[in-house]
Amino acid sequence: MRTSLRRGLVVAGTWAMASTTIPGAGQTAPPAGRGGAQPAAPAATFVPRAQAPPLPAFPQIYQTDKHRIRVTSVATGLANPWSLAFLPNGDMLVTERAGRLRIIRKGVLDPQAIDGTPTVRVTALGGLLDVALHPKFADNQIVYLSYTKANDQNLTTTALARGRFTGTAIADLKDIFVANNWSKSATNFGGRLAFDRNGLLFMTVGERQEQERAQKPDDHGGKVLRLRDDGSAPPDNPFAGKPGYLAEIYALGFRSPQGLAFHPETGALWENEHGPLGGDEINVVLPGRNYGWPLVTYGTDYDGTKISDATSRPDLESPFMYWVPSIAISGLSFYTGDAFPEWKGSVFVGSMMEGRTRATGHIQRITFNNGRPIQREPILTDLHQRIRGAHPGRDGFLYVLTDENPGAVLKIEPAD
Repeated sequence: MRTSLRRGLVVAGTWAMASTTIPGAGQTAPPAGRGGAQPAAPAATFVPRAQAPPLPAFPQIYQTDKHRIRVTSVATGLANPWSLAFLPNGDMLVTERAGRLRIIRKGVLDPQAIDGTPTVRVTALGGLLDVALHPKFADNQIVYLSYTKANDQNLTTTALARGRFTGTAIADLKDIFVANNWSKSATNFGGRLAFDRNGLLFMTVGERQEQERAQKPDDHGGKVLRLRDDGSAPPDNPFAGKPGYLAEIYALGFRSPQGLAFHPETGALWENEHGPLGGDEINVVLPGRNYGWPLVTYGTDYDGTKISDATSRPDLESPFMYWVPSIAISGLSFYTGDAFPEWKGSVFVGSMMEGRTRATGHIQRITFNNGRPIQREPILTDLHQRIRGAHPGRDGFLYVLTDENPGAVLKIEPAD
């Protein structure tokens, strides 16, 4: 049954821009598009988005429900930072959607971008997306990058590449998976990555605002995929060998996935995604299940018309949580650190805007009682930034990405 807990969310604001192809970068913070960009593909029309207010002088002290926090700046001047990964020595790899992979060494942003990254097509919501380390990274130095890939027909899709991190470059980079959801659309790529306890890689693929893809068993769009570390499909995937189904599919019926993480205690896979006008969701993803988009939804289309008359169906999975109005949900993490004892067991998600209103982005801390959500605490509302995600570090602090250009990596630590 689809027995949702509350009402939900909307898609992130986008802006009018042509798509641009950028070769793998190794330059010092070049402007997006530099480096021999190919002719732009036709761009859809998007609602213009005004630039966020500038960040304040740091540090800033804020009172949250359980802790006083101190917010400082780790790195600024980034072009729409999208994800980060913590290296074993505490350094951080940060993707810029504009096509660059950056590294923060000992708390300082290296002005030189990492060389050897894939050639990406930058669109309204496309570019260089997630970065993840192989579970045995300490031994093999393998890094995974999801990104927007273009073909000769100016169509784009979501791709996954891997290579070996040398400290200054990605060596031997190659695509190991390319989704078949080629489209002219500039949005809804997905691209979130997460490894499970068995070393299998889960990857999200969006439906490109072409709703029917999410229910098509022969289309990667609108799916959560389950892959081996070489990009191939495990033989025990739920649809492996089933006629008409792609072997990589783990679950279907998603719209625009924005977060993916495994619960640290149960091992369950959690995913969140944008609805259209309302209806953003958190889902607990089970193998072979259908999560309903666009057959059921709490959202409406952008012009206010109904997408579906139904919000639930017995044969479809319900969202664990949903938002109306939308918060333009982004990123998903579980807090298990010691720096904030009262935050242990909380889930953190980003918000890029609430109710389609600019300068309303923030973090939400979600708390639980007997496994059910009971609180949604907004944090960093005073910054008025689009928050792409909040990542718990090995030090127990939270590292926050602002999805702006210029964007920043911020650190949240105890103020006391």
